[in-house]
Amino acid sequence: MDSTFEGAVLDMDGTIYRGERAIPGATEAIADLRRADTSLLFFSNNPTKSRRAYVERLAGFGIDTEPDKILSAGTVTTQYLAETHTEETVFLIGADGLREQFEAAGIDLVDDATAADVLVVSWTREFGYGDLLAGYRAIEAGATFYGTDPDRLIPAEEGMVPGSGAIVNAVAGTAGREPLKVLGKPSAEARRAALDSLSVPPERCLVVGDRLNTDIALGDRAGMTTVLVRTGVSTDADLEESDVTPDHVIDSLADIADVL
Repeated sequence: MDSTFEGAVLDMDGTIYRGERAIPGATEAIADLRRADTSLLFFSNNPTKSRRAYVERLAGFGIDTEPDKILSAGTVTTQYLAETHTEETVFLIGADGLREQFEAAGIDLVDDATAADVLVVSWTREFGYGDLLAGYRAIEAGATFYGTDPDRLIPAEEGMVPGSGAIVNAVAGTAGREPLKVLGKPSAEARRAALDSLSVPPERCLVVGDRLNTDIALGDRAGMTTVLVRTGVSTDADLEESDVTPDHVIDSLADIADVL
């Protein structure tokens, strides 16, 4: 198979797999992209897993890759904090997997929300009233407020479940303050991270994902060719109302040859 694209940014959950199951034909489609000499970058807005954890997750579906070919809202947020808040303390409302990424990068985490210079809000299954109060206290005390990603709902085997965006919105609504930045797709930070990782001109790059407001918006703003798959979040009804229009719409990643 020949391809006019030198690089491809591939979303994972809802595009390659859903929960613990690979989407039919996705593994074979990735092999086809590689046979066409397309450099691949796997990019998830799920902030809870490290690059190594994603490598292992993809390997479970028969997809081999390296850590430097993985990005997530977690890796983008970690890098941003490490570069721009070097000497500041961070209070995190988020999962242990994100906390471990922060700790590995040397980010100074604190347990007292009112003593934090920075508040980061993300997904955690344990989110509760105490977290909502802590987030409010941190913002009232002057902390700079960030969210990891805007995904209000995420696909799981049992259907859609609340994501980071729902928790970020809850804290923002309580404090009456929007986050300064939401760092996952489709942010400027996420776009730069993707292009830096691929080292491919955007006009020679494809982005494939299941969300109009994150995957397709990222590609559109970066000048990439965008492909929406119907195996995840966004529906045809969403497409009719969206401000972002993908270049291609396919039923699943298995149909990527129609684009190539």
